[in-house]
Amino acid sequence: MPEQRSAKSGRYVRQPAGYQAFIPAPLPPSPAVAFKGDLMRLLSDADRALGRLDGTATVLPSPDLFVAMYVRHEAVLSSQIEGTQSTLEDVLEYEADAPGSRRRQPRDVEEVVNYVRAMNYGLLRLGALPLSLRLFREIHKVLLEGARGQDRRPGEFRTTQNWIGPGGCTLAEAEFVPPPPGEMIAALSDMERFLHRGGGLPVLAHCAYAHAQFETIHPFLDGNGRVGRLLITLLLCERQVLQRPLLYLSVFFKAHRAEYYDRLQAVRNDGDWEGWLRFFLRGVVEVSHSATATARSILNLRENHRAEVATSANATQLLDVLFDKPIISVRFAERALRCSYMTAASAISRLEKAGLLTEITGQKRNRLFRYGPYLDLFSPQAFAPVEGPIQTTASGGGT
Repeated sequence: MPEQRSAKSGRYVRQPAGYQAFIPAPLPPSPAVAFKGDLMRLLSDADRALGRLDGTATVLPSPDLFVAMYVRHEAVLSSQIEGTQSTLEDVLEYEADAPGSRRRQPRDVEEVVNYVRAMNYGLLRLGALPLSLRLFREIHKVLLEGARGQDRRPGEFRTTQNWIGPGGCTLAEAEFVPPPPGEMIAALSDMERFLHRGGGLPVLAHCAYAHAQFETIHPFLDGNGRVGRLLITLLLCERQVLQRPLLYLSVFFKAHRAEYYDRLQAVRNDGDWEGWLRFFLRGVVEVSHSATATARSILNLRENHRAEVATSANATQLLDVLFDKPIISVRFAERALRCSYMTAASAISRLEKAGLLTEITGQKRNRLFRYGPYLDLFSPQAFAPVEGPIQTTASGGGT
């Protein structure tokens, strides 16, 4: 008989090849986690912070443009957790209409661009399809298409065993082994039922459980972390807690990467759902506060900069465009303003003289201009998580 080691979150089962794979128990946890004391207070804090963020976005003049930058920012951070080197500005240069600039891009920038596409695709599909195994596969296909991992069965659940550990480690040396393919399909079916019914749980607890379970099942050969992080935002939008996709926890998970992995592993090894919930909710509080402050800063920035160029209608119109595309070329401005090349160049020159745009290539052709004051609001320093009043301590283990 295979060796089994049980916990309330699932059990380790020794496989014929000698390694132990983890078979997760269905959600929600049994016995149920009691939301009381500090956990209840933290849940209340997270609900309030998230509601404040959702409300703040509605007062922005162009909330969809704000969301577009947030999606890119999340794409960069979530991909960096998986080892990419591309930055937000790399992505924006890639999107800009200047062919010469693309030669300078890191090779993995397409992975980040695919993440943006996958998020937007998932949000669009939610209008016709609930969060489901089918939607996971569709998102995964968009995520890996044409990028690193395109040979890792995009859009298909794995049919072989995978594992988690240091680069180059073998299955026998793995830090964690997800369920084998047969048990994986059963676990995914259980998870899909949990996504649909929720078990009467608070929505943020529902998200926390679902993310941890997805990462434990690890159903794809590549891209599990990115799809699992997308799941959080998509679930909040599906449940209409957020009107727009504004909560992205990758900045928190990246800043506390070791604790993030430890918390997930503590769930598997010890059934410590309470520790994971505290960590997750703390992330919601910190990231919501940071994003709310950024939204207010954007509103102030826009009002001040519009006042500086108010005498030029073209410069004012181009300034509004920059909140979606903060790195542009003259050709892009020409199309955005629907004007001549010379008129677009004049509008850019007006913004340069006001200190709002800076040329960043040093070239005479294919020049790019950066809206620095706005991009600075999305710098790593600006998004450093704010320490909240409730602290957690790391558990042993890893993933």
